[in-house]
Amino acid sequence: MGGRGPVSAVRTFVDLLAGRRDAATLAPRDWEGVIWVARSEAMLATLAHRLADTDLPPTVAALFADQRAAATVAQRQALWEAEMARRALAPLGIEFVLLKGAAYAAADLACAAGRQIGDLDILVSEPDIRRAENALLKAGWEWVKSDPYDDFYYREHMHELPPLIHKMRDRMIDVHHTILPRTHRITPDALALMSDAVKRPDGFGVLNPADMACHCAAHMLADGDLQGGLRNLWDFHLMTRDFVANDPGFWEQLDARARLHGVQQVVQRAARLARDLYGAVLPPDRDGHDAADGWFQRRLLARDDWGRVTKPLLEQAFYVRSHWLRMPPAMLTRHLFTKWRKARGKA
Repeated sequence: MGGRGPVSAVRTFVDLLAGRRDAATLAPRDWEGVIWVARSEAMLATLAHRLADTDLPPTVAALFADQRAAATVAQRQALWEAEMARRALAPLGIEFVLLKGAAYAAADLACAAGRQIGDLDILVSEPDIRRAENALLKAGWEWVKSDPYDDFYYREHMHELPPLIHKMRDRMIDVHHTILPRTHRITPDALALMSDAVKRPDGFGVLNPADMACHCAAHMLADGDLQGGLRNLWDFHLMTRDFVANDPGFWEQLDARARLHGVQQVVQRAARLARDLYGAVLPPDRDGHDAADGWFQRRLLARDDWGRVTKPLLEQAFYVRSHWLRMPPAMLTRHLFTKWRKARGKA
């Protein structure tokens, strides 16, 4: 992978997160590669939190202190944006559940420490989706995409509205009505996700622990090409570790909810990958192996010591896989042909 030593920067980065590598053993050249990889994975502040109590070189320590401070500000901004969404929707009686990074911050999960939060992701009941859309538009959000085909594609086939951005605050919101595209081969129970959500003391709703882990695994392995996969896997690892610590019966609950939502295989794969990369401890009855996991590991670790993606053919294969999972073959062919024509200015 890398050319600076026997261990690549991405492997060193993963080992630092997992606690398998002592930061004191890293040379300045090693830190260079690790920082490039961490930046590329949007996990530099995550690493800064993980090594907060470690004796680091002065320049690295200063960088990490800045990253921790910036991440704290970003989380406050994300939760304030959630509050703005609540103020827009509450007068109409529209309830929503926070998803992804904002949910982790609201629930004060360990994986929220240093996690970058870009868009605000919320889940509303599908019968409320149009009213939620209109309320947000009246409250100052506007469409990011104005293309008719993209608008049609989101509304007919996806699990969310076309993305919105607030014209004053420049913050994006993704309004979901379920957690996987309508055309996906897997159909999670969106009603159960909403009805079994947990209300936090601050009034925000988040998915219950098992559903949160199901969504994290599905988002990582069933709804994309593994871009950001190391970050999502870190989320899954920490949340399942902490949920088990709080409730020894969590794995059984997770199994039941994964069956309900049809995501058993992706949850099991996420657990194995968390074990293999981050050292997660799994129960004996699920501590197995799958030969295909090796391909997922190669995709997750495909970065050189400058943070650049390697193995472009593997990356392309996972890109094709992500679309194959989302759509039946005929629909996929039409969609890719339309996107190709648009890219060439023919549509």
